[in-house]
Amino acid sequence: MKLQDILTPDCTVCAAPGSSKKRILEFLSSLAADKLADHDTYQLLESLVKRERMGSTGIGNGIAIPHGRLESATQPIAVVVTTEEAINFDAIDHRHVDIFIALFVPEGECENHLSTLQSIAKIFQNKQFCKQVRNCKSNLELFQLIQKAS
Repeated sequence: MKLQDILTPDCTVCAAPGSSKKRILEFLSSLAADKLADHDTYQLLESLVKRERMGSTGIGNGIAIPHGRLESATQPIAVVVTTEEAINFDAIDHRHVDIFIALFVPEGECENHLSTLQSIAKIFQNKQFCKQVRNCKSNLELFQLIQKAS
């Protein structure tokens, strides 16, 4: 599944305030909770924190893809957020992170989950695209840029 298929305008935020890893994970979880009727912010946060305990989802170049599995979810949800200031996220390259692509997927959809992660990584490996993402001035501009990505 592609990022463009599971991202909505209300789950796309440009230049969000973020002061720490915990705060940005809370913010990502709260945005997704508004879309998932059977899950609250705390449950979503727990799914992200559980995954982060296994190792940081900071993939390098200022990008992180925090993701969690949800037992009773029926559809995947993506949240894309850029932050005003880069945050220490324990990324593999030790760089601070300012682009976050959170993914919440149903527990039993491992194959879809992995293909979605691969499609996200492919889009965001393009440095020119990442520069455009960082230069977005509005939520809508960021959403539209991601929708046009291939």
